[in-house]
Amino acid sequence: MRIFSLLAHPRDNSFCHALSKQARDTLEAEGHQIDHHDLYAEEFDPCLTAEEAYSIGDTLEEVLSRSEDAVVARHREGISNADGLLVVHPNWWGKPPAILAGWMDRVLVPGVAYRLQTADGLPEGLLSIRKAVVFNTSDTEAERERLDLGDPLELIWGRCVLPYCGALDYERHVFRPVVGSSYPQRQDWLEETAQICRSAFDG
Repeated sequence: MRIFSLLAHPRDNSFCHALSKQARDTLEAEGHQIDHHDLYAEEFDPCLTAEEAYSIGDTLEEVLSRSEDAVVARHREGISNADGLLVVHPNWWGKPPAILAGWMDRVLVPGVAYRLQTADGLPEGLLSIRKAVVFNTSDTEAERERLDLGDPLELIWGRCVLPYCGALDYERHVFRPVVGSSYPQRQDWLEETAQICRSAFDG
């Protein structure tokens, strides 16, 4: 599979980086092709421009022809050609880091990720993502996340973003609490990550 990989954490020694590397190494060993993007390392600009905000492109070709940002164009083309999606990011205030939210705004646009016939209509997902896997790190206990906060990241990925774009086969895994976790615990989480990737992207 061609797997588009996104990593969103500013510190290169973060556990998110370790998770992403473990996932990618595992998938490459299984024969998958990885198109990886570390958004902070690439200094991806998350700010949607006024011109981009009015994009209603019907086709990928039309959207790409209007793009003046070569980095954004490359990401749009990459996600359009992907069979799988791998995303790793922390839970910050119940949302992804701003750089990843901005990536959604600028890359998952009409003509690339979905098509709307009317503003109040149902979207037609355009991506060819057969499987999406999201890994999150968090310091919030699972019960509090579910009962008090409503698990907003699950709503974002599982109900809003991925289904809207046509990526219906999705799973999300959270490792917590990361702060104070021991080295053996993190090694167990890394091995779990490898097992998840082997199973999720088995063809």
